[in-house]
Amino acid sequence: MTSEPDQADLVADAVTAVPGVVGLHAGMFGEVATYLPGHRVAGIRTNPDGVTEVHVTLRYGTPVRDTAARVRDAAAAVVGGVVDVTVEDVVTEASAS
Repeated sequence: MTSEPDQADLVADAVTAVPGVVGLHAGMFGEVATYLPGHRVAGIRTNPDGVTEVHVTLRYGTPVRDTAARVRDAAAAVVGGVVDVTVEDVVTEASAS
């Protein structure tokens, strides 16, 4: 039985499709996540005030500000509200694989 994707899953899909984004990042201690039945979406957290946090890892050489703005736009298109983007790490091509 397949269930409908949660909003956090949709945000994750939209954000990881942004060029230069290597992946989502759960924070230094793994604290940034959304817990859903049967799985966890690392790097996405919605706060009680409605702000969605998105934590990402970018590929080295990617313009950080421009990419963060694209990430914010992609996530906001899904959630329709305020999105805070944190770039947690930047990795080289070799370390991204």
